[in-house]
Amino acid sequence: MFNALVLTQEEKLTHANVRQISEAELPEGDVLVEVACSSLNYKDGLAVTGVGRIIRNFPMVPGIDFAGTVIESSDERYKAGDRVILTGWGVGENHWGGLAEKARVKADWLVPMPDDCDAAKAMQVGTAGLTAMLCVQALQQAGIKPSDGDVLVTGASGGVGSVAVTLLAQLGYRVVASSGRVEQNGPLLSKLGASEVIERSELEVDARPLEKQRWAGVVDTVGNKVLATALAQMQYGGAAAICGLAGGFALPTTVMPFILRGVNLLGVDSVSCPFEKRQAAWQDVLKLLPASYYQDACEAITLEQVPEFAQRIIKGQVTGRVLVQL
Repeated sequence: MFNALVLTQEEKLTHANVRQISEAELPEGDVLVEVACSSLNYKDGLAVTGVGRIIRNFPMVPGIDFAGTVIESSDERYKAGDRVILTGWGVGENHWGGLAEKARVKADWLVPMPDDCDAAKAMQVGTAGLTAMLCVQALQQAGIKPSDGDVLVTGASGGVGSVAVTLLAQLGYRVVASSGRVEQNGPLLSKLGASEVIERSELEVDARPLEKQRWAGVVDTVGNKVLATALAQMQYGGAAAICGLAGGFALPTTVMPFILRGVNLLGVDSVSCPFEKRQAAWQDVLKLLPASYYQDACEAITLEQVPEFAQRIIKGQVTGRVLVQL
């Protein structure tokens, strides 16, 4: 028997409780993993609180990522003792996830843990950090260089945003961080590498189809009016890497930025990202993130604290990354 955070539903209300479960209760899969660490992402917050209604089948063990050690495997790619990382693939949404001391998953969903990494470090990066790296790589592949001008990061206080700010600064970009909590988080964002921190309210407006050109690149985690305004302010030939919808899935914009300024809108998905691309992103993010990021922008909690922090993360009251130690 081992501990797991189990979600149940009663009269359309989601309940989250830590309880003991057995290996026999785990879903089918090729690889059984002893989970050392998971993390708390915005999507986990939606699942645990039931606000996002992203869970369709109950009971469910949430947790969209984890890191640990293989206990047993029927797939030749992995053997007992191998250290592995999982992010995405619907784990924690429609397949029992990482907020448990053991998980059974498909081998295709795993990547080997890099040699210079451990489980805690892997989950301090986690899904959010991997997504941030994929966004930065998308901007680079679109030809956006540090000399082109400012890069805007929206939702900069969150997991994806804080890692994106750090990565871009490490690569020499001038980063402008947008946050709804400038007074509280501005000093941290500056410490992570932001050259300027602006209020989210500056972007939460009804923008004209085209505004004054400001951004060479954008990493957006918010969507809706924030993204629409950022697009209207893009420089000619700029690119926006988008990966989130914390502000809603609507996009009240026009075709004007795209057909008159040649702006590129780059969708970034980390859930079903191919193995080779995923592995390369892990190598790059671990190489680029400085030790100071883990010290300044990460906190650790227990499994029992997850429901409390889930409420906080969906209310925008969590800064940086949250490591869950199992």
